[in-house]
Amino acid sequence: MENNTEVTEFILVGLTNVPQLQVPLFVIFTLIYLITLIGNLGVVTLILTDSRLHIPMYFFLSNLSLVDFCYSTTVTPKVIAGFLIGDKVITHNACAAQMFFFAALATVENYLLTAMAYDRYAAVCKPLHYTTIMTTSKCARLAIGSYFFGILTAAVHVGDTFSLSFCMSNVVHHFFCDIPAVMSLTCSNKHFSEMTLVLLSSFHIFFALTVILISYTFIFITIFKMHSGGGYQRALSTCASHLVAVFIFYGTVIIMYLQPSSSHSMDTDKVVSVFYTVLIPMLNPLVYSMRNKDVKNAFKKFVEKAKYFLVS
Repeated sequence: MENNTEVTEFILVGLTNVPQLQVPLFVIFTLIYLITLIGNLGVVTLILTDSRLHIPMYFFLSNLSLVDFCYSTTVTPKVIAGFLIGDKVITHNACAAQMFFFAALATVENYLLTAMAYDRYAAVCKPLHYTTIMTTSKCARLAIGSYFFGILTAAVHVGDTFSLSFCMSNVVHHFFCDIPAVMSLTCSNKHFSEMTLVLLSSFHIFFALTVILISYTFIFITIFKMHSGGGYQRALSTCASHLVAVFIFYGTVIIMYLQPSSSHSMDTDKVVSVFYTVLIPMLNPLVYSMRNKDVKNAFKKFVEKAKYFLVS
């Protein structure tokens, strides 16, 4: 007979139980989180304070950095606490909240990357009409739409997952409350819930990738038609950072969510999850700032102002 005792808390297994690895992993994850914190909030601050960066491209980048900061904060502090003090218990409500914010922010990032691809298409392929295409109101609608779909998707996934009965083990074989890991603990029929997860994830990812691929198809056609070497290099440099971010994000997400549940390996899932929950939020500001002269110049200007303020 089933044990119908209601689960009030979950135990997160974490990345590893090897005692010798706890301190090194604590140091590594803490450093990564601090870099993520400084990098993303730094990008947001630079874009807000430098009027030269008040254009659509940097409007979306500031939103992406804010999402990456929140995205990492949803997961990483709990992981660090697990390494430091062995705190692996998470309440039912805290698990639902973590799942909600994670799913919402991942979906928002998905659509922000799509909006950024459309922005690059307008900048490279329609330069004379760029200001009329990417108006302030359109940028605002694209950003608001990204957050709306993120919140709606998260509400569906969390409502669907936590409507299931958890009457068996409460041990989550993951380092955070990811949807497939929590769903695997149910004693209810989870076929519908798994199908909802795959269908929604597939829709968001393939819709975004379709828009991105179409945008970059037109971008590359336009670039190859350019006769000016300077224009060719400039167009490529404006797209390179975004393409790197796209490949990293969608590569890991596709591996994680669009494979059949029968082929899921919890150990593999945990390794892949580290990339998109911990490493990608750290890499995005580095990728954009290292290849972007405007961000570098804004940073130099910010440092000069800070020095002047401190001296005076």
